[in-house]
Amino acid sequence: MSMSWEELRKEAYQLSVSDRLLLVEAIVRSLSNELRPRPEPTEGIVERLAGSLKTDGSPPTDKEIEALLEDRLKEKHL
Repeated sequence: MSMSWEELRKEAYQLSVSDRLLLVEAIVRSLSNELRPRPEPTEGIVERLAGSLKTDGSPPTDKEIEALLEDRLKEKHL
């Protein structure tokens, strides 16, 4: 048995303020879920991104990374 709009409104007014706020929150959440654009399918995303991080040279060594980070910290804090 479903309530009419008028019956639902009357029932809502009988709720406490906190319960009415929870009801509003639930309604907004349900609307947001329905109105939010559907995410694009993620199938094939790995294939599309494959190679996007490739460089022409070899990757930096651990020591080179440490030196880069140290330089960055010096620049930031001096």
